[in-house]
Amino acid sequence: MFYLILIALVVVGGWFIMAYNGLIALKNQTANALKQIDVQLKRRHDLIPNLMQAVQGAMDFEKDTLAAVVQARNTAVVAAAGLTPQHVAASAQAEAQLSGALGKLMAVVEAYPDLKATGNVKQFQEELASTENKVSFARQLYNDTATEYNTRQQQFPTNLAAGMANASPAELWEIEDSAERAVPKVEFRRN
Repeated sequence: MFYLILIALVVVGGWFIMAYNGLIALKNQTANALKQIDVQLKRRHDLIPNLMQAVQGAMDFEKDTLAAVVQARNTAVVAAAGLTPQHVAASAQAEAQLSGALGKLMAVVEAYPDLKATGNVKQFQEELASTENKVSFARQLYNDTATEYNTRQQQFPTNLAAGMANASPAELWEIEDSAERAVPKVEFRRN
């Protein structure tokens, strides 16, 4: 009888250790995935002043568009500084506003063929597009990891170890801006 109780305690203790370590591993993977977003957002934020400098001289009369991009970038930088798995929404909202401002800037650049043909502007557009793709992949990785972490916390019997592992739900990176969620309208014109 003693051995059965001892075996049961070892099994329960072994399971508890595995559940605890699994939650800690997922917690760290979630934090790492969020830091990967942070790295890509920093790259994006660093590219914007260079792009602004490249287009600024040719777009003196588009100051409102330029000012909107600068303001949105500054807001996004501040929001990214407080990025944690439990406080993702503010950064996501700031980044959505920045994406909208950049979209307007790119539309204005498209209206200036001479500016669009400039090597610097073209290079910055390509780098920004590449960075946007990297940000998108980083967000997807974060959401996948955070979902697994959140799911594991809620599943029985792992939820019994969640409190001891200081596990708290991670917010997912969501699109809240209806303009960003909208399907783009594409028009093909015949010349």
